[in-house]
Amino acid sequence: MVDDNELNRLRNAAIPAPDKSAKARAFEAAMRAYDQENISSVAQGSVGGLRLTERAQKLWSEIMQKKLIATPAIAGLVALPIAGYATFHMLGEQPSTFGGDQKITETLADKPATLKPTTAEPKPARTELATDKMADADVESRDATEALVAPAAPKSDRLASGGVARLNTQQEFAPAQPAPPTLAPTVEGFGYSGLSKPSRTAGMPTAKSKLMTPSPTMAPADQIAQQDEDRDRLQDFRTNPVHAAVEDPVSTFSIDVDTASYSFVRGSLKQGYLPQADTVRVEEMVNYFPYDWKGPDSASTPFNSAVSVMPTPWNSHTKLMHVAIKGFDVKPTEQPKANLVFLIDVSGSMNEPDKLPLLKSAFRLLVSKLKTDDTISIVTYAGDAGTVLMPTRVAEKDKILNAIDNLQPGGSTAGEAGIKEAYRLAQQSFIKDGVNRVMLATDGDFNVGQTDDDDLKRLIESERQTGVFLSVFGFGRGNLNDQMMQTIAQNGNGTAAYIDTLAEAEKVLVEDASSTLFTIAKDVKIQVEFNPNKVSEYRLIGYETRALKREDFNNDRVDAGDIGSGHSVTAIYEITPKGSGGEQIDPLRYGQASVDNGGVANAGEYAFVKIRYKLPNEDVSKLITTPVTSANEVASFDQASTDQRFSIAVAAFGQKLRDEDATAKFGYDKIMEIATAARGADPFGYRSEFLSLVRLASALGGNR
Repeated sequence: MVDDNELNRLRNAAIPAPDKSAKARAFEAAMRAYDQENISSVAQGSVGGLRLTERAQKLWSEIMQKKLIATPAIAGLVALPIAGYATFHMLGEQPSTFGGDQKITETLADKPATLKPTTAEPKPARTELATDKMADADVESRDATEALVAPAAPKSDRLASGGVARLNTQQEFAPAQPAPPTLAPTVEGFGYSGLSKPSRTAGMPTAKSKLMTPSPTMAPADQIAQQDEDRDRLQDFRTNPVHAAVEDPVSTFSIDVDTASYSFVRGSLKQGYLPQADTVRVEEMVNYFPYDWKGPDSASTPFNSAVSVMPTPWNSHTKLMHVAIKGFDVKPTEQPKANLVFLIDVSGSMNEPDKLPLLKSAFRLLVSKLKTDDTISIVTYAGDAGTVLMPTRVAEKDKILNAIDNLQPGGSTAGEAGIKEAYRLAQQSFIKDGVNRVMLATDGDFNVGQTDDDDLKRLIESERQTGVFLSVFGFGRGNLNDQMMQTIAQNGNGTAAYIDTLAEAEKVLVEDASSTLFTIAKDVKIQVEFNPNKVSEYRLIGYETRALKREDFNNDRVDAGDIGSGHSVTAIYEITPKGSGGEQIDPLRYGQASVDNGGVANAGEYAFVKIRYKLPNEDVSKLITTPVTSANEVASFDQASTDQRFSIAVAAFGQKLRDEDATAKFGYDKIMEIATAARGADPFGYRSEFLSLVRLASALGGNR
């Protein structure tokens, strides 16, 4: 390789005019490399395979290895054809089309969806103009230029330069079973963190969007080089800390009913590697399972809450405060009419079996679940947004299913335009006192068109105020923007789920359809005040990304989570009773030495639980309170209910996967023991599958 001194001399040397014959030979060599190139699997926004950055870097690498650069003159000659190659590639991609005006003759049952060629007369590949890719290509050409200017700069230096960064590595990809993610450094400024409301992360570290990295136990180093690129973007967060009740007695957070994390974890373990910590949101894993908590007796009170205190299985010095919420289960005959808009990503990267073909099957299942007088519209986006199906009653099921079957991938991702069009159709068919919801299905994020975070936030929030909610469903791995899914679902009064199999699609869109679609309470917040006379310390297990400021609890303008019909929600605190000897925080030297309630009432309570919520069509919140006393205690962990013990086993598993200190000495065998004893009836096999995941994690995690 050329050392730094020689590179400096090359950069400072005067470049003579290029020799025409040498330029022609170099240009021809570049074009032969282009024609013979073996193109890998399609990346987001490109039906042509490798990005310009990868192609230019690969060509430069070949030239450097052959030591063609020996003089400043040759360096100048080589740079010109490479730049010309990049320009020709940008002009040479065929525009891709989609939408209802094109038909496919094969259904999902016949074969997976494939890219359909255009009907225009073919032209030489090097002179075709891909106008629908120019915006993305502009970014790519800048990337290529940067690679040519400083080819020897380390990749980590280029990623740290700020702005929008891309990391491309090669990876073997099995379409039906996504490969584990590649090693990658943290990349800040990538994603849609700006969509989150500031109050949601109050008191928390600034969220980062980072490329997904695997567990060190994932795969040998020699396999990583062959793996396809993985650009999943995740929200970085820290585990909730332990709080001293005498200093900070109040905990406030928004309810969460999303389940995407559990599917992420399951997919990782079934691929043979431990999931990255930031994919594990403990509350989403716990709330993935249905529980038989006691619900309210009438719809006038949308949910019921129950609190229990029991010994902690992983720490003899602490106890667990288990908060269970159950939503009112609306009977199918009493469910309101639904006005649904399917907003479907049909960009080029969706052309994989676990993406658009699976998405089609999933929405076919949902259509079969709906009532005949419900309404469905379909909007697609890829390069631009288009309406595939105007509002249509489910009574015309064949028309709806045919529109779904005819969807095909191609183009880049103009999601912001798609959202606007979807909301327009939702308003056009708005049902008063009904369900009006946009259902966004995607494998990635928005990379074409106006994607300003604040504009999107204002759009989603304003539409939420009109009664149109938004839910997000992720498909496939390798390009998923999990952080964007979470934030726009939260701002849109909806849920976020990740669908990786047809069985998961059935769970989310059929079995859980009532809780997914029919909201019974919105902006649900929980605030717990701990009594320092009884509790020395506490920590909330999970809900890190749902933290609220203390004053936000009584502020009805602050958005929070929602509960659907029949939905169950669980929150767990680990508390340290005063005098137990399990304290982790030293008392303040100059602070209050002890807590003296001075005869104030309620001195014997562990805590006071408050829950605020709004009815779906109201803007003023209501309050439910529950004092937690010795009457809520369970003498031993084994005496807790089956559902309580199973939910705690799931919470222990999530903490174990995140490698948290609390469960460091609590083995997978103990988790397996608790979950097995609390498996219960398990009609759908969810809990049996959980046991298999614990076994997989144990095998992959060794002695961890």
